[in-house]
Amino acid sequence: MMRSMYSGVSGLQVHQVKMDTIGNNIANVNTVGFKGSKVTFSEVFSQTLKGAGAPQEGRGGTNPQQIGLGAALGAVSVQHTKGSTQRTDNPTDIMIDGNGFFVVSNDASGTNKFYTRAGNFSLDKLGYLVNPNGFKLLDTNGEPIRINQSETKNATASTVAELKGNLNFTYDPAEDFDSNNAIYTTTLDVYDSVGNVSTLDVQFGEKIANVPGTPIAPATGSTTYRTVKFSGANASTVGDLAFVANSATSAAGQIFAEFDENGNFVKLVENVVRDANGYATGAAALGANPVVTVTTPGAAPVTITVNDDVFKDLTHYAQTTDAKILATDGNAAGALDSFAISASGEVVGTFTNGERLTLATIGLAAFDNPPGMMKIGGNLYTDTPNSGTPKFGEPGTGSFGALTPGALEMSNVDLSQEFTEMITTQRGFQANSRVITTTDEMLQELVNLKR
Repeated sequence: MMRSMYSGVSGLQVHQVKMDTIGNNIANVNTVGFKGSKVTFSEVFSQTLKGAGAPQEGRGGTNPQQIGLGAALGAVSVQHTKGSTQRTDNPTDIMIDGNGFFVVSNDASGTNKFYTRAGNFSLDKLGYLVNPNGFKLLDTNGEPIRINQSETKNATASTVAELKGNLNFTYDPAEDFDSNNAIYTTTLDVYDSVGNVSTLDVQFGEKIANVPGTPIAPATGSTTYRTVKFSGANASTVGDLAFVANSATSAAGQIFAEFDENGNFVKLVENVVRDANGYATGAAALGANPVVTVTTPGAAPVTITVNDDVFKDLTHYAQTTDAKILATDGNAAGALDSFAISASGEVVGTFTNGERLTLATIGLAAFDNPPGMMKIGGNLYTDTPNSGTPKFGEPGTGSFGALTPGALEMSNVDLSQEFTEMITTQRGFQANSRVITTTDEMLQELVNLKR
């Protein structure tokens, strides 16, 4: 009878542990990144009353006779399934959509590493991304991520420009020419080494076509030329729009944009020759690409090379002129205006001058056996001998999940499952308590035999 009483006691103990675990799971049903635990039981060793017997001399074998001595705690295992997604639209809230853990540290060098699925980070006054306990989020190099709100982007000088759009094939010389012999003008803003902006005029002049039916070698079809000129205050001048009067050859230094019969830019040329009717009969390739130089006192000169790459996307169709020229590099100085986190973990800063810069890349860690990690509170884990050595990498690479900025991973606790487990645990506890009370009544009957 004492065996049944102690079996009942062991049953009460393990069911109490299970109820404690269920209570903790339910308490953390709204905890960011929480992973619920599951309790399993195992039986305690049994007392053998009679061992097994082998068949012999015509008699069959006999099975062992054993009495169980109660239940014991088998395991309390953490369930590392993904929790639900909660959208927050907070730029410092991050969710891992897949495998991996954020890596955080409580020291300046990132030596002490802890791991978490809770992505509710914020900025401290120094610009570090920290969790609610002040642990700093680490990048792929194991260093704390800092977003310096005072960071500036140096001014860079312009070196390259590019034209895009169309130059109208058809125009009326009597109406469209201006006083500078230009038919169309667009402007180019360039930056010098200290961020000053200067404006250049890019002008296109008259159209010169080849003799109908007589292609200019090496072209096999019709060819058209348009005069080009770059000029501006504090800038050297490249090109000339006016063809020399009463001359069959263009002026020295005059450059032309050559287009094929389909309206596509071919190359820059010079020394275009015309006949008496104004048709082009020849042209030569540029001896060297001209350079526009903008000089501002106190700053390094800006040089823009005028070559074929500047005009490669320009077309020459019989439709409205909409060609625009832009510098593809160069900027004024700028201060950090905002930042955003990408799915691949890049923290990208946007500056007031329009430039973007990757400030850091969030690092992730993965383990061969996540349930082997140890909880230490504050939604943090540490590695153990059974979790495996952490492997570090970037989000979205290999087995690491991508990030979802502006969202959080919520608890993976299923309330319906927990309430069901609570009912069965309560009944198990109740049944074990009945074993104890019933055994007590049997002992009382035994004592009463003496009367």
